[in-house]
Amino acid sequence: MASQGMSSLLTHEESKGIISTGASLQTTNNQLVKCIEELRLRRDDMNKQIMKEEEDKQRIQNEIRILSEKLNRLNEGLSRKIQAKQEYERTLQETEAAYNKILESSQTLLHVLKRESASLSKKINQ
Repeated sequence: MASQGMSSLLTHEESKGIISTGASLQTTNNQLVKCIEELRLRRDDMNKQIMKEEEDKQRIQNEIRILSEKLNRLNEGLSRKIQAKQEYERTLQETEAAYNKILESSQTLLHVLKRESASLSKKINQ
């Protein structure tokens, strides 16, 4: 029986070792809890950054959509105006060509009239 009692009792050195191990485990546990809490804070901070950047992304995509619509309207307006300008140029060219023909005809007519007038004047004065 005496040997049983001795085996169940811990020595002073063994008790100190168990206490030391328990304290070490408690320190490790505290450090783990601190690390976990720090990781959670970092995760929460990262989540805030992600949410802000997603909001920025949505805002920018909306701005791009609005600007794209404006650009399309401008391009359509420019296309219509360029076509109208080309029609103006074509009309001006045709009008100037017709005007030049009228001028040539008028000059020819004036020349013929002057010649006929001179001829009539000669006939009258003879």
